[in-house]
Amino acid sequence: MKTTRHATYNLNYHIVWLPKSRRTDGSADIAEQGSAQYRQSVLVNEVADRVRTILHEIADEKGLEIIDLTVQPDHIHLFVSSPPKHAPSLLANWFKGISSRKYNHRYADNEGEKIRWARGYYAGTAGHVSSETVQDYIQRHEEADT
Repeated sequence: MKTTRHATYNLNYHIVWLPKSRRTDGSADIAEQGSAQYRQSVLVNEVADRVRTILHEIADEKGLEIIDLTVQPDHIHLFVSSPPKHAPSLLANWFKGISSRKYNHRYADNEGEKIRWARGYYAGTAGHVSSETVQDYIQRHEEADT
């Protein structure tokens, strides 16, 4: 349990999002429709490390606790604890928007490739399952992909 001046809470959100991708033929963004067939594996090596660092910076700046974080080549799993004053949509917007701006400001000029996120995201709570169950799922998912 965590507390603020006026609340005691245990709110944990599982947020998943993916990078925006364009097909090589120049047609519209397929990632918005959720098709894994067109996902780009851009979140690898240094890019993944940089994004991970930036997401932790955002959590620190906003007073949030990252319980678990997995940066996969084509999507991100974030398990974060937040006070009740922050809606899950706000958390997703913060992590996606601020991380994109920070990454592009720091690295895009030097390496050319910018990070852009697809419009949608998944947000779920640990409501009927324990935080440990969600954390175990994320860790198993990470191990299976490595």
